[in-house]
Amino acid sequence: MDNLLPRPRFAEAAPGVFTFIPGSAVAGPGDLVDSVRLALAVLDLGRTDGPAAVTVELDRELGAEAYSITITEAAVTIAAGDAAGAFYAGQTLRQLLPVAVFRAVLWPGIAWTVPCGRLTDAPALSWRGAHLDMSRHFLPKREVFRMIDLMGVHKLNRLHLHLVDDQGWRVESRAFPLLHEISSYRASTTTTSFAGEDPQDDGIPHGGYYTLTDLTEISAYARARAVTVVPEIDVPGHASAILAAYPALGANPTNSHQVLNRWGISPAILSPLPPTIDFLTTIFDELLDALGPTPYFHLGGDECVLDAWAVSAEISAYRESLGLATPGDQHAWFLRRLADALADRGSRAVVWDEAFVSGMLRPDTIVMPWRGLNVAHRAAAAGHDVVMTPVFPLYFDYAEAATTTEPLAIGDAITVADVAAFAPVPAGWTPDEQARVAGAQFQLWSERIPDARTLDYRAWPRGCAAAEISWTGRPAVDFAPRLAAHLARLDVLGVEYRPLEGPHPWQRGGGRRAHRPGVVPVAEVMRHLDELTASAESTRPSIN
Repeated sequence: MDNLLPRPRFAEAAPGVFTFIPGSAVAGPGDLVDSVRLALAVLDLGRTDGPAAVTVELDRELGAEAYSITITEAAVTIAAGDAAGAFYAGQTLRQLLPVAVFRAVLWPGIAWTVPCGRLTDAPALSWRGAHLDMSRHFLPKREVFRMIDLMGVHKLNRLHLHLVDDQGWRVESRAFPLLHEISSYRASTTTTSFAGEDPQDDGIPHGGYYTLTDLTEISAYARARAVTVVPEIDVPGHASAILAAYPALGANPTNSHQVLNRWGISPAILSPLPPTIDFLTTIFDELLDALGPTPYFHLGGDECVLDAWAVSAEISAYRESLGLATPGDQHAWFLRRLADALADRGSRAVVWDEAFVSGMLRPDTIVMPWRGLNVAHRAAAAGHDVVMTPVFPLYFDYAEAATTTEPLAIGDAITVADVAAFAPVPAGWTPDEQARVAGAQFQLWSERIPDARTLDYRAWPRGCAAAEISWTGRPAVDFAPRLAAHLARLDVLGVEYRPLEGPHPWQRGGGRRAHRPGVVPVAEVMRHLDELTASAESTRPSIN
């Protein structure tokens, strides 16, 4: 029981082993039994109302996602606070079994034994997330399913799908079909990596989108594995793709737009006028109808260039009619209206930290403070729940070593050890502020993640460390030996992770794919972001 990841709260071994017989049955309430069977699918366990070697029972006093396991030579008994707890109990048993249990077929000649003993476990934090950027580089639906499967293995429970940005719109709209007909595609991608390099274009079309039926399927698949899908429609900035299809929604309706083929911040921004709100609420209705119960919906709100609002006579007049003093106030008002619309539909708004700095958020809006712990602290102190998403150490588009043998990354370096050492609940905060930390989430921005193999390399094993700290709520303890054992599971699952000692020869950077060490060091980025948020906070009006 020493090689479990994430580390359980309590585990005690006892003499002897229990042997699973493939095809034997599990007894208990149907949803709990189904969750255990899904976690241990390769063993093809059945269900029964009578005596069984494995029994699962509901114990709501354990709490959400919590479980206990008692293993004797004769039987396995699971108590679970809910279906998620039963699924996680199954995942823990899976890790206690021989590593071949992670294969897709039942391997012959193996004794499927687990050591006797007792475990009790529950997550410290309710939000344990992974973020996928579909806009910059689209991932086929099969890769979303695969990420959900890997999240289940690691007891991660929030899949944040970044579905729209300047470089692409990634979901069908029946109400506004030009979004997927025009905005889901760009003719090529600029391959220039950093400022000062000669621009180059790959000349290769890139695109793709999920149908609304796909979203229904993804959400159901995730829900069965204790994962909640969090869709993001990033507004009002990052709007080039939207405006390529519907330019009338822009701050200057006479401007034409294209889906961007380059990275960086764009001045393209939606108008904050009522037709835009009507447009977005229609999109919300389409997505929520497809996804089913969606407790969280991300609105973005980040990196907005408000110049076009300031010079628009119509937008300025509307701002004055609302009694708002500045474009920044109007940005805050706009996001508040959208959050209200989501609340009416049963969803809670989530935003990046710029929206908090603007002010006027609904009190129940969740803040993702990507620019560091200073702004996270301010948001928590103001009464907002926060999900820790700081660039350092949770932006996994950064390289894992400052060497040219790494594949191209946006900056360097964030290591597995950096992630494992991160405290998602800061020790220096007050108890009330600490209670505002809903969880933590790693980000996979995809400017330099063009395909699934690169995604594997970036996500794992740093994602293992993120799972550990978000489950336990504290820096990892005795992590290295448990990770070493866990990598054997990833090998069997076929995950093309970055080896701890460095990339395989076929994973290395080379030519234009080689990393540029020192171009964007993490320390410099974080210092700059802290300065920006401190400056913005000092000028933010107080909103009651």
